[in-house]
Amino acid sequence: MPDSPLAHTVAALQPRARTELAELVAFKSVADPAQFPRSECEAAAEWVAGALRSEGFTDVALLDTPDGTQSVYGFLPGPAGAPTVLLYAHYDVQPPLDEAAWISPPFELTERDGRWYGRGAADCKGGLIMHLTALRALKEHGGVPVNVKVIVEGSEEQGTGGLEQYAQAHPELLTADTIVIGDTGNFRVGLPTVTATLRGMTLVRVQVDTLEGNLHSGQFGGAAPDALAALIRILDSLRAEDGSTVVDGLEADACWDGLQYAEEEFRKDAKVLDGVGLTGSGTVADRIWARPAVTVLGIDCPPVVGATPSVQAGARALVSLRIPPGTDAVKASELLTAHLEKAAPWGARVTVEQIGQGQPFRADTDSPAYASMAEAMREAYDGTEMQTSGMGGSIPLCNTLAALYPQAEILLIGLSEPEAQIHAVNESVSPEELERLSLAEALFLQRYARQYEAAGS
Repeated sequence: MPDSPLAHTVAALQPRARTELAELVAFKSVADPAQFPRSECEAAAEWVAGALRSEGFTDVALLDTPDGTQSVYGFLPGPAGAPTVLLYAHYDVQPPLDEAAWISPPFELTERDGRWYGRGAADCKGGLIMHLTALRALKEHGGVPVNVKVIVEGSEEQGTGGLEQYAQAHPELLTADTIVIGDTGNFRVGLPTVTATLRGMTLVRVQVDTLEGNLHSGQFGGAAPDALAALIRILDSLRAEDGSTVVDGLEADACWDGLQYAEEEFRKDAKVLDGVGLTGSGTVADRIWARPAVTVLGIDCPPVVGATPSVQAGARALVSLRIPPGTDAVKASELLTAHLEKAAPWGARVTVEQIGQGQPFRADTDSPAYASMAEAMREAYDGTEMQTSGMGGSIPLCNTLAALYPQAEILLIGLSEPEAQIHAVNESVSPEELERLSLAEALFLQRYARQYEAAGS
């Protein structure tokens, strides 16, 4: 860390950051009432609102969004004539998956091997703590030099679009000169990175039906059409022999011309087993940042334990398609649906239901705010130059904000570097990254305010 008064203040705030992150992680805020009580998300939202009020935010509100969840909004006034910066994070999290596979309880922040483990520690409860730490540090060094709006989403992981719809209905609420999305991450620990592109996403549920009811496999198997077998064939049609994604009519040969991702590094980060090959063609960066990628997220069929000798009458799957910038998510959804329907064998009946959707995003990295962020990250990371990368994940709100506020500059930073294992078991955050990125954000707000003032003088 640099030797400066602001850096020392950020460092001194880290124990408080850890305490608050532990409080936030304790909320089982999965925005799916079929998995966890709605009260967990409501309690997390109240915690966020309380944190904003304690920092002097005005107009703090719990926004009831159309998807049945709550986002939290607050405004912190700055000096007269100062620009407005919107800071984004989300408090909802992915489900813990197999809790038995966690080394420590998923909703209990646990320090181990120099990292803090817990669901949401990096994605994205840690992002909110980063914002709060940066603002607290600035208050001790002359005050926050900009107007600050904070929006903390309650259903980002579900992709149900509640905040996007709310923002479209209330376009004045989130207007800002610059928007900092705290939900991405560095390419690697210690390498400051802004994210230039995000893949979009379409999420569909495909139902396959072949019989009026299950049949005895000994009596009818061999001639009766098996819905599970039909589903397997349909899903297999989405990949070429080398594992590349194949959706009829969808381009899948784009190339990434920025920061590259060495295959050996990717294998390590992804924890690929020895002897197992990577899927797809082109560079790793091509495959994860510039091309579509299909994933079967789940299948409804009888579990092995308790299965009976039956030909299945119906089966269904949840399928995700990640979409690179330059491809329209609506068109991709139509192509995916048509592909799934066409691939059905034996005349099996296929029903495709749209569950979620978000457009891909490309940032303007030549904007003035990026220059301020580059300077801030260089100082926070002891002279290491800021890098620009893509991200395979989706943040649908980015396109909504870009459409509503075309004049605003949008920057994407965050704590989700590869070791964080977001969306997987044993998610964690690096305390060092939290400290450095909190400092970088504080430095950015200072530099951006000066840059804005100089441009207007």
